[in-house]
Amino acid sequence: MVFPSNLRYTAEHEWVALDGNFAIVGITDFAQGELGDIVFVELDCIGKTLGSHEVFGTVEAVKTVSDLYMPLSGKITEVNPLLQTQPELVNQDAYGEGWMIRIQISNPAEWEQLMDAGVYQSHAGH
Repeated sequence: MVFPSNLRYTAEHEWVALDGNFAIVGITDFAQGELGDIVFVELDCIGKTLGSHEVFGTVEAVKTVSDLYMPLSGKITEVNPLLQTQPELVNQDAYGEGWMIRIQISNPAEWEQLMDAGVYQSHAGH
């Protein structure tokens, strides 16, 4: 189980990488492991402005379908086009090629409310 220290995390198991006024978001290694083999990722959210904790898409695994939640308020400027044809990238490389969305963040202070790697690792029970 991997918990990169440069990322922040949500209670719903999304990870966030900050890049200036933008953030890259995906689901954690823990989350993809719990979900199992991911067969479909629905991200019909490009151009939408959503608040923190609002649903931005869904991920479908063999066992279940789970909602994906915005970790930060902002406008979704990009979705990972690879996930349309290769949803398994989330399982294979959750923190790299398996990223999901890019957000132009509207409230940078929300970053401080996210969990750091140590807190998230405890939250995930590891």
